[in-house]
Amino acid sequence: MTKKLIVFSAPSGAGKTTLVKYILKTFSEIEFSISATSRKARGEEKEGKDYYFLSSEEFKARIKNDEFIEYEEVYGGNYYGTLKAELNRIWKDKKIAIFDLDVVGGANIKGMFPNETLSIFVMPPSIDILKRRLIERGDVSKEEIDIRIKKAESELDYASKFDNIIINNDLEESKKIALTLIKEFIDE
Repeated sequence: MTKKLIVFSAPSGAGKTTLVKYILKTFSEIEFSISATSRKARGEEKEGKDYYFLSSEEFKARIKNDEFIEYEEVYGGNYYGTLKAELNRIWKDKKIAIFDLDVVGGANIKGMFPNETLSIFVMPPSIDILKRRLIERGDVSKEEIDIRIKKAESELDYASKFDNIIINNDLEESKKIALTLIKEFIDE
């Protein structure tokens, strides 16, 4: 089997995580690539399921040891990245890796593995709807929402770097589109 990757990227609150969870329930041959982060766990997040939680010092040491495929510093000093060991673990199990990444990370993965990657940009219907979604989620402060909205406005410029764009206006329709794109990619 060819080593394949699927990347879902979007501004925070656009719906990429919901779509990734749907895809994971639908396809047994796809496995979630767990990102590493230096931020603290939120709510029900679990180590080794949602993220690999590293201290800032450990994250920086792993950067220095060239243990990441991609990484970046986002949202006020927190690091996020994809460990090489995580991708190797998934490929060793003969699975397709699926990523839920911010737009810079998604574009970086596509750039590193251009022929092996299906990249999907999840576009919010509008910035106003995106802001409403973030408020309704209730997991971040007003200040954090303002930071994410400002970042989202610049992230929308990345959409053209992705293979496909799904405008997530209607979740059920977005799921159907994602399903079709992934079936075609797997069958290549």
